[in-house]
Amino acid sequence: MEITKQTGLRGVVHVPGDKSISHRAVMFGALAKGTTSVTHFLEGADCLSTISCFQKMGIEIEKQDDKVLIHGKGLRGLNSPREILDAGNSGTTTRLIAGILAGQKFISELDGDASLRSRPMKRIMDPLNAMGADIRCRGENNCLPLRIVGRPLTAIHYTSPVASAQVKSCVLLAGMYADGVTSVTEPFLSRNHTEIMLRSFGADIRSEGTTVSIRPEPDLLAQDITVPGDISSAAFFIAAGLLTPGSEILLKNVGINPTRAGILKVCQDMGADITLLNADYSGEPAADILVRTSSLKGTVIQGADIPTLIDELPVIAVMAAFAEGTTVIRDAAELRVKESDRIAVMTDNLRRMGADVEETEDGMIIHGGRPLHGAVIDPRLDHRVAMSFAVAGTVCEGTMDILDGDCVRISYPDFYKDLYSLG
Repeated sequence: MEITKQTGLRGVVHVPGDKSISHRAVMFGALAKGTTSVTHFLEGADCLSTISCFQKMGIEIEKQDDKVLIHGKGLRGLNSPREILDAGNSGTTTRLIAGILAGQKFISELDGDASLRSRPMKRIMDPLNAMGADIRCRGENNCLPLRIVGRPLTAIHYTSPVASAQVKSCVLLAGMYADGVTSVTEPFLSRNHTEIMLRSFGADIRSEGTTVSIRPEPDLLAQDITVPGDISSAAFFIAAGLLTPGSEILLKNVGINPTRAGILKVCQDMGADITLLNADYSGEPAADILVRTSSLKGTVIQGADIPTLIDELPVIAVMAAFAEGTTVIRDAAELRVKESDRIAVMTDNLRRMGADVEETEDGMIIHGGRPLHGAVIDPRLDHRVAMSFAVAGTVCEGTMDILDGDCVRISYPDFYKDLYSLG
């Protein structure tokens, strides 16, 4: 995929539905009684993997006009799958569904592609086994495939060593099948989509500080869900609008959940011209985001802010490379176990463009303001890396050549079309 320099990006963008919320809508709809209707569902490869897994367990899921309909069978309505549950490239599918499978009365096996097979699963195996689950790794280094023997579960209070919505959600979902109240405490608050949506389905789930608790055996009832635009997808257009001269972009109905929208704070700290319009804080918060070209400056990103923008750090690194001054990203070791080692991959590719970047154990130090040029970019099949360098290609001199650029289909199948529609 070749990207060339542009100016004057202008227009309105409707980014795809939020990936995290789309995953959860399918999962919780399958465990609810009745038919859950989901509007603006993200039909990317990851979310389609979630649909496929639940279809293999006997859940009827269909597309009707602009909606996805999930015909739920209740908390204990899943059937034993006759084949391996293939999560594709989706860590969210794998880790959340493992919590559900741990409490079933059947045996199942989870697997995925080569990239997913390299991602750590011990972080969910430990709490699930502590609850009495029988979950074992058939692969090496505590990775996929996983064999899960469903068992009656014991409630626990799990103190997670990482702030991870996937780990938290996995334990909470298993907690629905436990014998008492299950709680999770995190070092920092991770995104809370699970808590918001489960509560809307009827679960008794309570939050206090960085601890969330759920009571077992909830009577989940089908819901009508409208998925807001994914801020992780919007982030690329935010960056493009800020960096590309003469630009003004309006992003419609984007999720701005404060546990997820840390990129907006970082942009503000960097001096960005961003305005929120038509904000709605009922349910999942959402707003229109107006972005105008800005002169950015370096900043420090660390601590409690990291879980709120972990998926946006690749494109933030691109913004930092074009900003004046130095940007420091720390406490972000989680980037090393995403679809790629995003610290190493971003550092390597930014250097190919002429950027001054230092790789650290848990982040990067980016000395911005240097002239950058196009290069051959290897995103290592990582969708967020590919889209980040597509944004860089709209600003730098020369042509950006992104290898395997179609990997963006994981989360944003029409990304390049939408990007070029603004030029």
